[in-house]
Amino acid sequence: MWNHLLNLFFPKSCAGCHSFLLSDELVICTHCRHEIPLTNFHKNQENEMFQKFYGRIPLEFGAALFYFHKKGIVQEMMHQLKYKGHQEIGTIVGDWYAAELKDVEPLKNIDYIIPVPLHKRRFRERGYNQVTMFGKALAQNLAIPYEESILYRKLYTKTQTKKSLLGRAEISNTIFDITFSENHHGKHFLLIDDVITTGSTLEACSRELLKIPNAKISIICMAMSHS
Repeated sequence: MWNHLLNLFFPKSCAGCHSFLLSDELVICTHCRHEIPLTNFHKNQENEMFQKFYGRIPLEFGAALFYFHKKGIVQEMMHQLKYKGHQEIGTIVGDWYAAELKDVEPLKNIDYIIPVPLHKRRFRERGYNQVTMFGKALAQNLAIPYEESILYRKLYTKTQTKKSLLGRAEISNTIFDITFSENHHGKHFLLIDDVITTGSTLEACSRELLKIPNAKISIICMAMSHS
């Protein structure tokens, strides 16, 4: 009853188009759910995202749920998640993708889910890591431990959005580090992020994780930038 009254006087809006949500809709309206461009990468191991890392890192599996287009629904969702505090978006996307990933063979032997980390200063500024709830939803649905302590960001940097591919790579290769024990040897790590563009940040994180003896890497993102 109270939820009904709250929705009546303070109606929730869609994270994609900002229209009011109906009582049976959660975070994203039905229209946006049907309009969101899905990649279906999980159905093909040799997909576009997997190929992006060919010759860069030995990836076991790579995929993203959505395509990210400028001024599109997914861009608005990621903006609301990253800058407006709507962490529930990460949860619903994690639940959504976990249902698609549960039968993907290369992901059945994942040992840890690892988020791309924020620097402590960035975390204080924003108050949260935008991929945390996405990762925790995946972890809960797929019964895989969520681990934030292995990979960390040692250098604070400004946004890489306007940097060149070379510039991003040069910076990314200096800002991450790892801490691990023998218990992490030979493990399969699922590295997660919100949106992949050039892949330089994910490559840098993967290179750190691959310093762990006999480690394997897979990557899952919410969205992939697409022209």
